[in-house]
Amino acid sequence: MPELPEVEVTRRGIAPHVEGRPLRHLAVRNASLRWPVPATLADTVSGRTVLEAGRRGKYLLLRFDNGTQLVHLGMSGSLRVVPSTQPPAVHDHVDWVFDDCILRLRDPRRFGAVLWHPEEDGPVLAHPRLASLGIEPFDEAFTGALLFAGTRGRTTPIKQVLLGGEIVVGVGNIYASESLFRSSIHPRTPAGRLSLARCLRLAEEVRATLAEAIAAGGSSLRDFVHSDGSSGYFQIDSRVYGREGLPCRVCGTPIRRIVQFQRATFYCPRCQRF
Repeated sequence: MPELPEVEVTRRGIAPHVEGRPLRHLAVRNASLRWPVPATLADTVSGRTVLEAGRRGKYLLLRFDNGTQLVHLGMSGSLRVVPSTQPPAVHDHVDWVFDDCILRLRDPRRFGAVLWHPEEDGPVLAHPRLASLGIEPFDEAFTGALLFAGTRGRTTPIKQVLLGGEIVVGVGNIYASESLFRSSIHPRTPAGRLSLARCLRLAEEVRATLAEAIAAGGSSLRDFVHSDGSSGYFQIDSRVYGREGLPCRVCGTPIRRIVQFQRATFYCPRCQRF
């Protein structure tokens, strides 16, 4: 699933092609995504100029003068900038048609979304899909102290707390495993048992891991590709994720894999003692 780094890489890739440019036409070939694409959306945005390509958590935000589109890539989606002459393939469900290119949503499993937040409904951050999200990991307000305060009394494993998005958004499964390894924290540790010192380190490693992933272009698992169709390569340098049975890069102990809440978790039993 595309997580924050993949979505941010996509945002940076599409921004030069769409910002400040009029959208000639929105073509919806299949409205049956995770939530139905609004039937009137094409009429609402066609002819309008894209003012900004932003992001909140794992949602891309295409802002117009009359509202904002929220685009989610789901489990297997991607947004690609393609030539205006390139015909759509079977899983290409939505096109944003500009003068010299098309922004194309490809989503084989159709778990993605294209939603609309009209300007008269107030700030887009008040949209129901965004209002409950935690703080952005690169926000200065995301600190170890905040993480410490948000985990007091919680018996849920820290890995699941990171994935939940209530305290911090966008960490994702790959990056939660990596951040916990870099912090020497076992993924099954109850969140409320973490000391302030360990929360301080974890917050730093979350930011560092995500920053490195963005710089590397994200992770190319399953169907994720960049806006130009190229692949990310962060997983090549992963410390634990996807490395079950291989020696830990720090101590040489074989990496283990467990399943938590139906998600694979990778860790080093020596570096991350429970």
